[in-house]
Amino acid sequence: MPAVLPASAATAPPAAPVDAPRGKRGLTPYLLLAPGLIFLLVFFAVPTVQLLAASMYDRTGSIETGYAQTFSLDNFGYAWNLYQPQIFRSLAYALICTVLCIVIGYPLAYAIALKGGRWKNLMLIAVIAPFFTSFLVRTFAWKAILADTGPLVSVLRAVHLLGPDGRLLATPIAVIAGLVYNFLPFTVLPLYTSLDKLDPRLLEASADLAHGPVRTFLRVTLPLTMPGIVAGTLLTFVPATGDYVNSQLLGNTNTTMIGNVIQSRLLVVKDLPVGSALSVVLMVAILVLVMLYLRKTDTDEVV
Repeated sequence: MPAVLPASAATAPPAAPVDAPRGKRGLTPYLLLAPGLIFLLVFFAVPTVQLLAASMYDRTGSIETGYAQTFSLDNFGYAWNLYQPQIFRSLAYALICTVLCIVIGYPLAYAIALKGGRWKNLMLIAVIAPFFTSFLVRTFAWKAILADTGPLVSVLRAVHLLGPDGRLLATPIAVIAGLVYNFLPFTVLPLYTSLDKLDPRLLEASADLAHGPVRTFLRVTLPLTMPGIVAGTLLTFVPATGDYVNSQLLGNTNTTMIGNVIQSRLLVVKDLPVGSALSVVLMVAILVLVMLYLRKTDTDEVV
């Protein structure tokens, strides 16, 4: 027989939860944000302000004698006029690299996410395995593959796709190939994440509505995986624009990218004002292009 509660106990309202003191509860979010904000302040905001200040130094100074602060924008015009080809070349190489990474990476990510089955984890390990080796070592390996006496050039010459004196190394093809090879995993992983979260019932519903594979891809798969495409594009385009290792090891003087110029100006020539001005120009150019890209992908409808 169940126990009968007293009337006072049965009608008593539940006890109100004990809230934390308002002062401690109000400070908790700020305390959690503090480490990240301090990190961004010390390693991003302060260096950016210093870089912007250095870009307006007087070019007649030096590291030994010091620089006079002019607050003039002359260095930007000087850097733009002198290194405009390298800036556009870097943007073009990065754009081609990004497009190729999307074209190669999307089918690969699709196969891993939707067709991988029990081999999915092994295929993912194969994608990220290059990260276990240094970026510099991988680029040197790519240099050996593309060398004039390497296996790839020998095969291309044997099938007459390259002439007897044809070469791949020290050409724009080699630089772009190195960029694609090194940054492809940055494209595949965000694409895989978006495709792996795709509900397969949506694909089945599209097939039930008599939509073929192409229309299903364009109307269902592609729009739903657009966040992965955007993330992969940014993770590839931004570092590829400022890269200088691939151009240094795989290219020649005619394939110099703006990263090579900045590295030379800051560390070899010791020209702090021009090197800083080039860095600011590159950051602004990337920021403008990224904002335009994000705005377009956010407002345009994929048909």
